Amino acid sequence: MDLETNKRLVRRQFEELINHKNLAVIDSDMAADFIDHEAAPGLAPGLEGVRQHISGLHQNCPDLHVTIEDIIAEGDRVVVRNTWQGTHTGPLFGIPATGKRFILKGIVVWRIREGRICERWATLDQFGLCQQLSAV
Repeated sequence: MDLETNKRLVRRQFEELINHKNLAVIDSDMAADFIDHEAAPGLAPGLEGVRQHISGLHQNCPDLHVTIEDIIAEGDRVVVRNTWQGTHTGPLFGIPATGKRFILKGIVVWRIREGRICERWATLDQFGLCQQLSAV
């Protein structure tokens, strides 16, 4: 796969899966043996864990929207710097609902294999999120 195709594949994770709440993207774009190296504790492994995590985000932040700030591809990796915004209406990262708006910055590295996403590593500013939601 070429680098632009890989970037389009990753963009769909943010645009379709997060912003448009299209959970079908999980099965169409992710490998059956997908590994999330930053999966939240207590979630099922693989694609089922992704479904649980994203469904929870949509439920607890119904207006969640992510913006891609930068996207860079090299080899089988795509790196995205992103900004998440939403309203905290349900538990998020162990913080009970506050009703507050938040902005969360992050960087995600995705690995692509045979046209599907097979691995994910993510770094999120959870401390900044906790400060916004007055949990620190």
